[in-house]
Amino acid sequence: MTEWQKTTWRNKPRVQMPDYTDAEALHAVEAQLAKYPPLVFAGEARKLKKSLGAASRGEAFLLQGGDCAESFEQFSANGIRDTFKVMLQMAMVLTFGAKVPVVKVGRMAGQFAKPRSAPTETVNGVELPSYRGDIINELPFSAEARIPDPKKMLQGYTQAAATLNLLRAFSTGGYADIHEVHSWTLGFTEGEKAAKYRDMANRISDTLDFMKAAGLESETNHNLKTVDFYTSHESLLLEYEEALCRLDSTSGKWIAGSGHMIWIGDRTRQPDGAHVEFARGVINPVGLKCGPTTTAEDLKLLMSKLNPENEAGKLTLIARFGAGKVAENLPRLLKAVREEGANVTWVCDPMHGNTIKSSTGYKTRPFDLVLREVRDFFAVHNSEGTIPGGVHFEMTGDDVTECTGGVRAVTDEDLSDRYHTACDPRLNASQSLELAFLVAEELTARRTDAAVANG
Repeated sequence: MTEWQKTTWRNKPRVQMPDYTDAEALHAVEAQLAKYPPLVFAGEARKLKKSLGAASRGEAFLLQGGDCAESFEQFSANGIRDTFKVMLQMAMVLTFGAKVPVVKVGRMAGQFAKPRSAPTETVNGVELPSYRGDIINELPFSAEARIPDPKKMLQGYTQAAATLNLLRAFSTGGYADIHEVHSWTLGFTEGEKAAKYRDMANRISDTLDFMKAAGLESETNHNLKTVDFYTSHESLLLEYEEALCRLDSTSGKWIAGSGHMIWIGDRTRQPDGAHVEFARGVINPVGLKCGPTTTAEDLKLLMSKLNPENEAGKLTLIARFGAGKVAENLPRLLKAVREEGANVTWVCDPMHGNTIKSSTGYKTRPFDLVLREVRDFFAVHNSEGTIPGGVHFEMTGDDVTECTGGVRAVTDEDLSDRYHTACDPRLNASQSLELAFLVAEELTARRTDAAVANG
C-alpha cells in the first residue's frame, strides 16, 4: 500500500463529486480554507473514538442524528437548538433503557453535500446536473444554479463554525441540564396516544427524585449539567476535506479537521476509490455505510484499509438494508467481521433503505418501516450473540411533515403541510422521541435477557 498523504486521494477514481469548471477559483478557495483554523481538534476525536469503542463492547450506545443535508437558506440558531434539544431528549430515554452512557453525535456542522442516484435530472424535457447540496450547487432548477461553485465551501465552513460554537455553548452552558431535558420529555408523554411511554417517563422522574434526595446533585456535579456532543458528516467533497486536514502536533498523525467523525456512503465505498483513500489516513473515527450490495469480500478489504491497526472505536459499520432485508444481509456481514476478528461498532440506519413515493407524490419514509428495521437489527444481533452499538437517524427538531406515521400520525395528505427538506425526508421531533422510547424498550429487553442468561 502506498504511503498516505492528504493528497493521495487525487490519484484514485472519484465518484459523486463535482467537476469544477474554474480551476483557478477552486485553487484559491482551497488555499484560503487551508489557512483557516480546523473546526474540531484531535483530542476531541480521540475521546469520541474511545466512547465508540465502549459502544462496540456494549458499554455505551451511539445516537447519531440530524439533517439529511444542511441548508444555507434554512440555517438558524433556533434550528440548531431544536435539533440539539430533541437529541438530548432521545439520549435521556435511551440511557434509561440501556443503563449505559449514550454517545451523542450530530449530523451537523458539515453535512452539506449529498450523493445522488443520477448525475443529471430532467424536468419538462430539460436536462440539468443534479443538485448535490448547498456546498456544491443550488436547488433551483436552472442552468446557472446547478453550476458547481467552489466559493460555497467558504460559506459551508462559516456555517459549520457558527454551528459548532453554538453547540459547544449549549453543551456546557446549562441548557443540557438533566432536569431541563426531562421536563421537555414529559411534554411528549401527554395525551392518550402517548400513554404507553408515560410509565418510562415516570420512572425517569423517580430516579431523578431519588438522586436529589440522596444528595447526588450538588452544584459541583457537572456531569448532570453538561454533555459531550460531537459532529459528523459524509466526507463526500474531498477538496473541502483535504483543505481542512491538519497534522496533530501530539501524535504526529493527520486529522480531518472538518468534523469529529466522517463516514463513507454506500455509493462511495469502492476499496480502490478516492473516498476510502482519504478516510484511511486520518485518526478520526470513520463510519462505513453497508447496504444490500456490500459483499463479504469488499467488507473485509475495507476493514483492513480503514482500520489497519484494528483499533476499537475507529470503524463504525452503519447498516442500511431496508425493512424486511436485515435478516438476509446482516448475518453474512457479521460472519465476515467474526472471521477477520475485526473491532467494529455496529449501528442501524433505518432511514435510507425505507424511502418510498407517497400516493400524493412526495418522497417519504413510513415510521412503521423505520421501526421494523430497527427491531430486525436488534433481533439479528440477539440471535447472533453480537452487540448492537447504536442507531443513526435523519431527523430534525422542527415540526415537519416528511415521514408518515407516528403517535401524532402524519398521513400522505399531511406531507404537503410542512415538507421542508431539500433532499430526503426526516423524522420530526415527535417521531424522533417516539422512536427513542421504542429503541429503549429493545435495549431494556436485551439487558433483561442478558441478566437471565447470566443467572
